[in-house]
Amino acid sequence: MRTIELRSGEETIRLGQLLKLVDAVPSGAQVKDVLTSGDVAVNGEPEERRGRQLRRGDVVSVAGQEDVRVG
Repeated sequence: MRTIELRSGEETIRLGQLLKLVDAVPSGAQVKDVLTSGDVAVNGEPEERRGRQLRRGDVVSVAGQEDVRVG
């Protein structure tokens, strides 16, 4: 499992931002397509909201990729 550390002073990161950061999508325009395909889960629950706020300890799963933990 890969861990992405939040920057100092940050408490959250949006799901769409995280997906771009870990190269789960090639561009921001494709985030919506990945989310609506049902291939993304947060803490084991399907998620379609690109603006979902992720906090430390949350685990994001994308089909065909290594899970990512927010640290």
